[in-house]
Amino acid sequence: CLHCLPKGRCLISMNDNIYISGMGAVTPVGIGTDAYWNSLVAGHCGIREIEDLDTTDLPVKRAGQVRDFHPKDYLSMKLVQDLEPYMQYAYVSALEAAQQSGLNLASDRVGIVMGSALSGICIIGDTNRQMAENGKAAGPKFLTKAMGNIAAAQFSIQHKIQGPSLTVSTACSSGGDAVKIASMLIRTGCADAMVVMAGEAAICSPLIQSLTKTGALSRTGESLPFDLHRNGFVLGEGGGAIILENDASLQRHHGTALARLMGCANNTDAFNPVSPDPEGTGAAACMRLALREAQIEPDQIGYLNAHGTATKMGDIAEYYAMKQIFGDIPVKVSSTKGITGHMMGAGGITELIACVKAVETGMIPPNVGFSDTDPDCPVNVSAACQTGLDIQVAMSNALGFGGQNSCVIIGRA
Repeated sequence: CLHCLPKGRCLISMNDNIYISGMGAVTPVGIGTDAYWNSLVAGHCGIREIEDLDTTDLPVKRAGQVRDFHPKDYLSMKLVQDLEPYMQYAYVSALEAAQQSGLNLASDRVGIVMGSALSGICIIGDTNRQMAENGKAAGPKFLTKAMGNIAAAQFSIQHKIQGPSLTVSTACSSGGDAVKIASMLIRTGCADAMVVMAGEAAICSPLIQSLTKTGALSRTGESLPFDLHRNGFVLGEGGGAIILENDASLQRHHGTALARLMGCANNTDAFNPVSPDPEGTGAAACMRLALREAQIEPDQIGYLNAHGTATKMGDIAEYYAMKQIFGDIPVKVSSTKGITGHMMGAGGITELIACVKAVETGMIPPNVGFSDTDPDCPVNVSAACQTGLDIQVAMSNALGFGGQNSCVIIGRA
């Protein structure tokens, strides 16, 4: 067979099951998956006044920052010094996911994919400012802290991961796209298991100034997804990670499947660098592709964690996309960005974790900030936490600048 390796492993294995066996999260509302999930279902908002940044001359004063995170509690002093915050968030999330999984990472059959929209934007900006203000030259670690792939490299070095290593930067769909790429590597026989991690820490003056001028950021510092009075998104930061394994890998170490990865897709609007297709055509096509891979119908989706950034155009476009897929099916929808802010590249994974927990617990986190329906996007929003539901399958959307669309579907293991 032309598709077989010397050991008889088939390169094309689309029918193989892929499972999530571990999860980790570092978020504005909690460190660790349990703390994160408990805050989500309780509706505890992590959006507050920005710390460690002088906002006197900035038009935005609030964000979803990671708080009470002490890297020395998780990392060696050397790693604390070598990793920028966005790397630390991804790394610590991956540590939690790996520990829960119990997978032996030291193998050439284990790979890693890292997702980040903006990587080292903060250290790049800070270094340029220090050079301009006092002539301070860049340090020897500047490059490795700014480069997005070094987060995965550092985790691989510490845990002897010798399989495929890739870094994805597809704006705010980076986390979801990292899951897609990892699943492809497993399905094509390049790996039996994958560490999928994402991190973002980009709350800095240049980004705030730029996004404010585009009209994307909320000047009031309130994240109100799908609400009539929404006025833009709120920046967030953090990290997320999952472990993906095929049947053989899971059986080898007697691991426990938390959920099954049923389908995932990526495509592009091919419309505009910053604005979504107003008809939601690309996002709808992406959801349709994910459903096709999962081999299920739209009415089997019990919960949809929407991208829902709370921008005027973005929420309407996503509504039109959902309408094309679900029609009159009353799928339950919420956006957790009203709680965490927009975690950008990391959100694709943390929001997928929320889907796994929704299937596991029968609970849907609330769409915090929603009070009045917008007639232009009458989404079936779960404004309050819902419990006691029988959710077999959940979908997570992550959409980004450049027309990037990602959709991931998970189901009970």
